[in-house]
Amino acid sequence: MALRAPPWLRHSTLNSQLSTSLNSYDLVVIGGGPAGTSGADVAACAGKSVALIEKAVELGGAGINTGTIPSKTLRESALALSGWRSRRLFGVDLSLRREATITDLMYHEQRVTADERARLSQVLSSEKVERFHGDARFLDPHIVRVIAPDGAETQLRGEVILIATGSSPVWPPEFAFADERIHDSNEILQLTTLPRKLAVIGAGVIGCEYACTFAALGVEVHLIDGRDALLPFLDREVSRTLAAAMVENGIAFHWKERVAQCVAPGPGPVALTLGSGATLECDGVLVCAGRSSNTGSLALAVAGLTPGKRGLLEVDAQYRTAVPHIFGAGDVIGAPALAGTSVEQARIAMCHAFSLAAKANLATILPTGIYTIPEASMAGETEESLRAKCIDFVAGWARYIDNPRGKIIGDETGFLKLLFDREKMRLLGVHVIGEQATEVVHIGLVAMLAGAGAELFDRACFNYPTLGDLYKYAAYDAMTRRSQPHR
Repeated sequence: MALRAPPWLRHSTLNSQLSTSLNSYDLVVIGGGPAGTSGADVAACAGKSVALIEKAVELGGAGINTGTIPSKTLRESALALSGWRSRRLFGVDLSLRREATITDLMYHEQRVTADERARLSQVLSSEKVERFHGDARFLDPHIVRVIAPDGAETQLRGEVILIATGSSPVWPPEFAFADERIHDSNEILQLTTLPRKLAVIGAGVIGCEYACTFAALGVEVHLIDGRDALLPFLDREVSRTLAAAMVENGIAFHWKERVAQCVAPGPGPVALTLGSGATLECDGVLVCAGRSSNTGSLALAVAGLTPGKRGLLEVDAQYRTAVPHIFGAGDVIGAPALAGTSVEQARIAMCHAFSLAAKANLATILPTGIYTIPEASMAGETEESLRAKCIDFVAGWARYIDNPRGKIIGDETGFLKLLFDREKMRLLGVHVIGEQATEVVHIGLVAMLAGAGAELFDRACFNYPTLGDLYKYAAYDAMTRRSQPHR
């Protein structure tokens, strides 16, 4: 007896009748953020016909419009206009203006964001990627309907479909987000005035980054979190150093606390009642309670897909979903949910979808960059993970203050920490806190991907004075410790 295809693999009668009017493509991409545009780029460069659907007016997703680039640009503006770096370097305020306005702060962010959107649009146009603006919804596993803002409908058929719809901030019910003083991590960039006192709910990466930016601007910042340690995935030494630096910069931590109630009366301050019974009044609240995948309106069931918790798509190592021709990449599939990894995931997905030899697998080691003040970054193993795996290791340190470039930039607390396996001195982990940490980490990342270790840093000659030279002295420190009696 012949096997029949399941219902979700058979076109409906309606769609069969409409098939002659469908726009057909080798690839239909749903979502125009880092993952979606990366996937479209790979397929188009391989000569495939590509359609890209974006719900928002502008391309770029959270990476360009509401998250990665805007928040990091705002951080740089805050450091420059507030005179934060000059205060650290010289002990005096050398900022051009004692009080930067919100317009001053947002000018550079808006310019950088606009330039990046224009660049992205030009790249897609040059590759003849057709773009559609509107809401996407599956009609069957191969056909996606797009409803434009004016109500016009277009149906797109893709031999391959890439879902890259990203994620959105979670809105806990206890917060009245309609109030102009209560923000999520997307909407905070639309501020028209700076709050005097800001409560940040959630000490994850996003919460910590924004807490540091606003503290640099002189805002009184309170950071509330249910845990008892900062960013516990970090090396503990880095975590403790970052927490101490944030306190020194004026941030008040409220550990092992949650917001039980948020009351936002008309003209009065926003009143927060914490789980312990303590109260906190402020004129601004930033809620960083995690993110959920933007899959709710896609009608995934029609395509044969069932989303998981918070709308996440489950994919395999090639980023293929349970439906073989449908792939997922970026925030929509969950952690690590970083712009850089999202781009790589989409590239790999499209290489597998179209049998391209360019890229088969994601790198085995991924970096994490945290744009707090100071920056922190890591790649590979931590001391804690090595101990849990019973791997014998040796650590080496190099402090910024002992490095000429570190002295020049005035960083007194930063350091580089390298972890090597004791037998062969192969590099297993790199941890950095301090100025340019998210750049410095890449030297160690590449060394680990190449399977290199202390001998490489001993052999290498670094420019002088540079922070890169920290690697040589951290390796020397580890080699010295290795020669000492094993404790």
